[in-house]
Amino acid sequence: MASPCPRPWSSSFGPWPVTDAASARPKRPEIQRICGINAVRALFLRRPEAVQRLHYTEDRRRIAGPLCQYLARHQRPYREVTPEELARLAGTEHHGGLMALAEPRRAEPLPERLPPILFAAPVLPVLDGIGNPHNLGAIARSAAFFGARALLLSGDPRQAGLSDAAFRTSEGALEHLAVFRAQDLAATLRRLSGQMLAVAAVAEGGMPPEALPRQKPIALVLGNEESGPSPAVLDTCPARVSLAGSGVIESLNVAAASAVLLHSLMPTNRQAPRPVPRPPRRPA
Repeated sequence: MASPCPRPWSSSFGPWPVTDAASARPKRPEIQRICGINAVRALFLRRPEAVQRLHYTEDRRRIAGPLCQYLARHQRPYREVTPEELARLAGTEHHGGLMALAEPRRAEPLPERLPPILFAAPVLPVLDGIGNPHNLGAIARSAAFFGARALLLSGDPRQAGLSDAAFRTSEGALEHLAVFRAQDLAATLRRLSGQMLAVAAVAEGGMPPEALPRQKPIALVLGNEESGPSPAVLDTCPARVSLAGSGVIESLNVAAASAVLLHSLMPTNRQAPRPVPRPPRRPA
């Protein structure tokens, strides 16, 4: 069976570039590794110009085909590799058989004039010192699933950024969210106070999600995995929210809690799927 991918780089565009390790050369530009089917597809959908190279395994050949065709048109390399080689290139065994090398994306500094996309959805997730990139990616995935349009990260040095692991865990969600970083989060929340209600998620002592006032969009502050939101940030939040549990476990993981809270706070606009009409019976 013919491969759905065009011929690899070495056949289509000449030999693979050979570098002389001993020769002096400029420092390579920084590259980000985007792994997994959903993450790579979202990258090609939202930022195709950022893709520099693609690696895939034999079992992902059909999925990689259209992506290879795009790269071939733009004279960018791609290559089929073994799962073991892909694990080495990706730095993880959780590569999903597909990895793109792309120009890195970073959280944008929050501009002086607040961008309208911050207010484009009923809830804006705000991350204050969440250090685990897998938690960041999981929160982004829930946020995009429930309709958030942006994500705001704090300037806390513990705060994870848009790393390879965050992109992989988000399953493509980070490509669909505008991501900003506020160096002074407490000051930023004060700036937002006229247009949004800042609500801190806390383990206990907060009101249930359904009791929150909904006159304006909510900036949902999710704090550090161990210590929660910082005291300065808590002082700027006029409301706090908690999830009631059985009491057997003290609290949820911050990524799990964010999913429950986003589900509770986002209005559901999905319609129930319509039943498929049955074809009329033929007369006997």
